[in-house]
Amino acid sequence: MTEIIERPAATAAIDAPNWGLTKFLDPLPVPPVFRPRSRETITIPMVTRQQKLHSQLPESTLWTYAGHFPGPTIEVRSGRQLRISWSNEIDGEFPLVAVKGPIATGPTSRPGRELDKENYSIIEGVADLPAWTVVHLHGARTNAGNDGWAHNAGLKGTSQLAEYQNRQQAMPLWYHDHAMAITRFNVHTGLAGMYLVRDDEEDALGLPHGDHELPLIITDRNLDTDPATGALTGQVLFKVPFIPPNGPMIPFTGPFNLVNGVIWPHLDVDARWYRFRLLNAANSRFYTLNLVDENNVPVNDAVRLIGTDGGLLPAPAPLPNGGLTVAPAERFDVLIDFSRFKGQKLKLRNADPRLGVVEPDLMEFRVDSRAKHDPFALPEKISTSYTRLQHGTTLPEDHDHVWVALLLNAEGHPEMWDLQQVDADPGGAGVIQLQDPNGGLKTFRMNGRLFDDTTGIFIDHDRWAVWNLVHVANGGPSHPVHVHLTEFQALFRRAFTTTFDQATERTTAPISGFTDVPLEKYEEGWKDTIIVNPGQWVSVAGRFGGGTGEFMFHCHILDHEDEGMMRPFVVHPPEVAKFHVHPGGGHHHDAA
Repeated sequence: MTEIIERPAATAAIDAPNWGLTKFLDPLPVPPVFRPRSRETITIPMVTRQQKLHSQLPESTLWTYAGHFPGPTIEVRSGRQLRISWSNEIDGEFPLVAVKGPIATGPTSRPGRELDKENYSIIEGVADLPAWTVVHLHGARTNAGNDGWAHNAGLKGTSQLAEYQNRQQAMPLWYHDHAMAITRFNVHTGLAGMYLVRDDEEDALGLPHGDHELPLIITDRNLDTDPATGALTGQVLFKVPFIPPNGPMIPFTGPFNLVNGVIWPHLDVDARWYRFRLLNAANSRFYTLNLVDENNVPVNDAVRLIGTDGGLLPAPAPLPNGGLTVAPAERFDVLIDFSRFKGQKLKLRNADPRLGVVEPDLMEFRVDSRAKHDPFALPEKISTSYTRLQHGTTLPEDHDHVWVALLLNAEGHPEMWDLQQVDADPGGAGVIQLQDPNGGLKTFRMNGRLFDDTTGIFIDHDRWAVWNLVHVANGGPSHPVHVHLTEFQALFRRAFTTTFDQATERTTAPISGFTDVPLEKYEEGWKDTIIVNPGQWVSVAGRFGGGTGEFMFHCHILDHEDEGMMRPFVVHPPEVAKFHVHPGGGHHHDAA
């Protein structure tokens, strides 16, 4: 029998309005917690649900896991197997209204489509989409058959039976839809939730727990308006600009930020330490987060980072100067000490300007005025099992190298190429040359640019691989790159001046002149999603154990993923690899 824990909401108070909605009116909801027993098989249905995103709004129609947006938090013990039957029981029409308009004519950072109706038109086909879903447990080490392969989505009335071994250290995973070409729409309907792995090392730290440990799942949305009154209707609106006449659609960002499925909530907290499991589940919005006081002055010295996507950090880390930038799919394990703020109101605030000007406040913390006994004291060391990867020691000399280019193609669409190293420039498009700072000219040709092109990356099971992610575009967006199956550590981040020519889709001279960009302390932690900025080469190393088969890597801006920034790779036993005839490309046994 699965244990289900619900947390009741607290009472609400009133603050300043915004788009007709009162900020910080509603209490922060906490998704129910599922704690399955060892080797249990549980069923999680996907169902249509009516849910208010703010108490002053009409209900929104959403697609949910087990009737909740976000879905239930699933908690498991490390090493204990869990089977989940993800059952598609979704009724009704697709719950999004999707519209697009020329980038220069209508702001998307405001609700409604009626004000822009002369410029905005329906995105054909979205309203006709069936409930076609497949679940990916993001960060899981599992066989490919359980990983949520994008083409393996199923229609209503079908189930996806997945087995998760959970043979990994304590870490925050999350689950979400991954259906081919429509992930951005399906996740936007509400199909996302958190999954926590617990272990003995985490338990021994005595971290804040129970009511003092909560998920903070951040997303953004837009809402339609009534054409007669202009009032918000609760209808979820997928409103995006595009570059005319036939250019790419710009990824979605919305004017309303939600935490745990509610717009601008508040949380009543005791004057003591809290632990927050932070997840950016937005389609494309980056957040740069600061904790601020009632005068909007940062008080980030009360915040410590103790973990990242792949588990605990070796020691608590402060927030970077200017705040913590969180890309889509990134997770952070965050401690906040509220003890010095008795009787005060603090806010979690977004300072990232890159995706339009919107309300910066995300949520409010209301600190109790009474002193509270707190058994927790921040330790100097967090993870005793953490090891920093170094070439030749903790990272074996004998490992594979994978090269991936991020770019804008001749039409201005973002693309992701996996690259095959060749001896000489073959000429034409699809060529990347790089002057390696360690010596030697490297020449690569594009092996695949779309998901269904030839698979070119093959890695032996349980082998280490260094992935070299080179963003050669001259400008354009940063990309959060996610590699399935593994956790990795960033080895370095290097800046360069690109020589990639978008029109001819190749470098005009070898890329050179690299300068090291210092890693943030938290970037040395275990991750599965890493930000790659334009004009940067980011190298990460991971071990590809825990599963075999064909997996995916992609940009986790979901609009980019759906529009082509996703490629496959294969992990297979080395004994089998010697018999496998396949195109050359990503399987290089060399040292770096």
